Amino acid sequence: MVAGWPAAPYRPLPSRPAMPRSTDPATSLGFLLHDVARLLRRNFNRRARGLRLTQAQCRALAHVAQNEGIRQIGLAEILEVQPITLARLLDQLARAGLIERRPDPRDRRAYRLFLMPAAMPLLAQIRALGAATRAEATAGLGRARLAELTGALETMRRNLLAAEPASRQRAEIDRDARPRP
Repeated sequence: MVAGWPAAPYRPLPSRPAMPRSTDPATSLGFLLHDVARLLRRNFNRRARGLRLTQAQCRALAHVAQNEGIRQIGLAEILEVQPITLARLLDQLARAGLIERRPDPRDRRAYRLFLMPAAMPLLAQIRALGAATRAEATAGLGRARLAELTGALETMRRNLLAAEPASRQRAEIDRDARPRP
């Protein structure tokens, strides 16, 4: 008790009701998606130690392979990194002879990204490691449940992309509007 203040009556806190399943961190969709993504990354990183590439470099290579001709700014948005961070990462990949930057014919300030032949064997290894990681993660699901899960996640992605500001949507569209090598 503080001198001069009246004593407050003791009132026990009411017992908290059990968290509904949807807000329980162990079972809520957002927490589960985040936790599964974290475990997938950790599993992939364990497998990829021998590649001598960082996970960020593997992700960048995989996205360039999937979106050859993408502008650097579009790749930065997809990878959710700052353009300057991506520029340093791309410098490393270019020095290793894995990617090539070509001037964008429509914007002389911009570059488009293309794979070099030396990236192909690494991409095959990255894909194999990714397949092994997915196989371990989805063991016991069966084809029908896996197809249903994939379809649900694709729907969620489309819904969330539709709710994004136009600048983020442009990055996704830019992947489809890229020139072919």
